[in-house]
Amino acid sequence: MTQSVVVQVGQCGNQVGCRFWDLALREHAAVNKVTAPLPGFGFFFFFSRSAGDGPDIYKGKICSLKARALLIDMEEGVVNEILQGPLRDVFDSKQLITDVSGSGNNWAVGHKIYGCQYRENIVEKLRKTAEHCDCLQCFFIIHSMGGGTGSGLGTLILNLLEDEFPEVYRFVTAVYPSGEDDVITSPYNSVLAMKELNEHADCVLPIENESLFDIVNKIHQMVNSGKLGSTVKQNSLVTSSAGITKAIQEKPFDAMNNIVANLLLNLTSSARFEGSLNMDLNEISMNLVPFPRLHYLVSSLTPLYTLADVNVPSRRLDQMFSDAFSRDHQLIQADPKHSLYLACALLVRGNVQISDLRRNIERLKPSLHFVSWNQEGWKTGLCSVPPVGHSHSLLALANNTCVKPTFMELRDRFMRLYKKKAHLHHYLQVDGMEQSCFSEAVSSLSDLIEEYNELDATKGGPRTDPSRLKIAV
Repeated sequence: MTQSVVVQVGQCGNQVGCRFWDLALREHAAVNKVTAPLPGFGFFFFFSRSAGDGPDIYKGKICSLKARALLIDMEEGVVNEILQGPLRDVFDSKQLITDVSGSGNNWAVGHKIYGCQYRENIVEKLRKTAEHCDCLQCFFIIHSMGGGTGSGLGTLILNLLEDEFPEVYRFVTAVYPSGEDDVITSPYNSVLAMKELNEHADCVLPIENESLFDIVNKIHQMVNSGKLGSTVKQNSLVTSSAGITKAIQEKPFDAMNNIVANLLLNLTSSARFEGSLNMDLNEISMNLVPFPRLHYLVSSLTPLYTLADVNVPSRRLDQMFSDAFSRDHQLIQADPKHSLYLACALLVRGNVQISDLRRNIERLKPSLHFVSWNQEGWKTGLCSVPPVGHSHSLLALANNTCVKPTFMELRDRFMRLYKKKAHLHHYLQVDGMEQSCFSEAVSSLSDLIEEYNELDATKGGPRTDPSRLKIAV
């Protein structure tokens, strides 16, 4: 059995992480139906040593259960909120790192100042977390790109993980800011962080706030229109205890974070539960990343409405596969069907047969554009355990050139500020931060965009079927 560690950094990272751990516990509780854990539970959880050989059960709760997690934020607010909430016993108090002043939306403060100040402490806690693992396979780093702590300290931790655990995979879930972001310096922070992601991550799952917001609004509209029926679960994140009307007036961060948490749960389902065609995490990087820098995987989840705990009529299986390739279901603002695929992975959960999987791939293939040298670039996984309350679900991961517009828009926003040298002095007054850091970062991003351009230039060429071996008779 392999294990993974979640490193959640900054306000966004910890808020997403909080939703992830809550849903992970609910999922395992629903599957196990017992107080003692079954195989797969140890992928994200362990029992503290004070408990001896088995779980410490008190009033029906497993008190010694701990998450394989490291919580880091340079402000105390979000982490303190987690420690005062229902998940407080799941986190080891020794696996928290907080400060009081924050990074002030400045990548340089998070990366250079706090990175230097907390470097040894972070490495020590990473090692302590790894000691609880028999076979550590992967680090999941969750952070935003627009803030100071998430982008700055988050990418410094990525560097540390490469130095300290070079053989362990590094999956980054990076939340990109929208064009109407309230952090003026977010283009600087995002481009500076992108350079680190290009160089030190094995796989990056880019998520756009704008896409999450659109998905949640779409769910609200469907609920209000009555198309989903009148029954809505009371514990739904979208329909909070105050009711749907108030939830719409508020920023739906909980519901948005819930979608990202479900992405991570589906991504790791094969490692945690049985299935007829399990997909290991290392297989994702091996099969979906043909070139080192092109490791950005566009994700989509279907069905969408059930992510918000809304009851919907079960969709036909084939429709679920079609939806996974539609623009509305992508977690970034992109349309993969009209761009070029390098490779694609389909992770299916529930009562789905391999024949269903193959049939839908053959049905969809004519409408999808794959690079000429990888026309059969599909990786598939089948996990027999569906998400809680659903019969089946699908996570699609696409290495696709459709990420390019997101990166181009980010570069344009960066250049609008950088040409005027606006807000630059806030960064340059930090020790170790020079203007060359900015020029190198935007150059790295431009090189990445150019690599996608070169691939796009091959799209539309004649499809050449690989020649078959001739067998002499």
